[in-house]
Amino acid sequence: MKLTKSITCLCIGLTFSVQADVITRDNGAPIGDNQNSTTAGSNGPVLLQDVNLIQKLQRFARERIPERVVHARGTGAYGEFVSDGNFSQLTRSAPFAEKGKITPVFVRFSTVIHSKGSPETLRDPRGFATKFYTDEGNWDLVGNNLPVFFIRDAIKFPDMVHSLKPSPVTNLQDPNRFFDFFSYEPGATHMLTWVYTNLGTPASYRKMDGWGVHAYKWINKDNQVNYVKFHWKSQQGVKGLNSEEVTKIQGKNFNHLTDDLYTEINKGNNPKWDLYVKILKPEDLNNFDYNPLDATKMWLNIPEMKVGTMTLNRVPDNFFQETEQAAFAPSNLIPGIEPSEDRLLQGRIFSYADTQLYRLGANLSQIPVNQTLVPVKNYNQDGQSNNGYTQSNINYQPSRQVALSDDATYKSVNTPVSGNIEQLAIKKQDNFSQAGILYRSLSKQDKADLISNLAGDLGQVSNPTIKYTMLSYFYKADSDFGSRLTQAVNEDISKVKAMSK
Repeated sequence: MKLTKSITCLCIGLTFSVQADVITRDNGAPIGDNQNSTTAGSNGPVLLQDVNLIQKLQRFARERIPERVVHARGTGAYGEFVSDGNFSQLTRSAPFAEKGKITPVFVRFSTVIHSKGSPETLRDPRGFATKFYTDEGNWDLVGNNLPVFFIRDAIKFPDMVHSLKPSPVTNLQDPNRFFDFFSYEPGATHMLTWVYTNLGTPASYRKMDGWGVHAYKWINKDNQVNYVKFHWKSQQGVKGLNSEEVTKIQGKNFNHLTDDLYTEINKGNNPKWDLYVKILKPEDLNNFDYNPLDATKMWLNIPEMKVGTMTLNRVPDNFFQETEQAAFAPSNLIPGIEPSEDRLLQGRIFSYADTQLYRLGANLSQIPVNQTLVPVKNYNQDGQSNNGYTQSNINYQPSRQVALSDDATYKSVNTPVSGNIEQLAIKKQDNFSQAGILYRSLSKQDKADLISNLAGDLGQVSNPTIKYTMLSYFYKADSDFGSRLTQAVNEDISKVKAMSK
């Protein structure tokens, strides 16, 4: 007996039955033979009229959407965020409105530099992007597993990525190239110290923290502003792999991070992260030796406040449809959360949304994983892959014919600005001190692993000016750090000391 199911065609309101076990073409027509092409006789040529063959080949040739330029290798999971309390005195944003409030989430973990098919054991910062499906639209908190970044100005982002990507000549990643770039970016010393610890090669996605990296603004119903930084703390603890552990895993499992996450969730061992925030009042931004809106800096000695807990409890049903097509962008903000004046964040607000439009098309928000829980009401229509059903003659605003208007309640908060239009670096850069603080906080073994990991790449640099410049940066961060690293790459410490002055 043939199985049947009812299908309702939304566009014309008809209901009909089809055989559920018969394979069809994309237009729903059943296929008579999916094993053999249509030919002109047993030895004749294949006919262009074989529409099933043509469609299969056309679809196959288009299976790959453009790969993400960064964060190409990713793994996703669904879950929920539960607020610890009512934080409306700090922000009007929906996830923090009341104690116990549940907000669905989708999280994508990723590598930054390496390609979609790369091993998960490679050294790289890990993306930690969380999409909150809130009562007032989707909010994307797009961060990393490390608290800072390499650069502080988005104008350098393409250059940084190009230096870290494979050579355009050899197609190999080359320390001579990226240390050449970083020798001109002393502010990267802090992030380089982080990424060359064992945290640069995580043991598990479940066992790493997440950081928003940037400062954001929290705004309450009275339009009072506080600057905040977000920090996901893993309840499973934090663990990285040393070089021997990386080598051991590399030979056995190409996908150890994905396997671990999926296996544990499917067993019911659902990972959890507590969300903490650090808060600064606008009038306190100038009370530091560094600029708190600099993405290469942490807010040291500022207490954290726990605001909720996230649990991941379901793996996607289809990798491409969900994880690969998930589109994250820092511009996906909701009332109560606005960007700070962080120069890197300001650039990411444009670039991340733009790259998703390039990858997925103008109607990417219609893809289920990107859809909001609330109705989308605007006149954005047409474009590739528009699956909407728009009947109105009005596709502009304002209009006296359709009652769709803006609401001043949701206007951006007023922020005073002053000064001249200029192109200058930020003041109070303090490029090295936090890298030194990080180094001195490490255990004896972690320091040894850091030196070994970093020397493995820096030792490959052939240009002495580049190498000594980098060594002088690490020496400026901490003299023991710089001295041990210099010894590890067999260079002259007296030259390093001279350059560091």
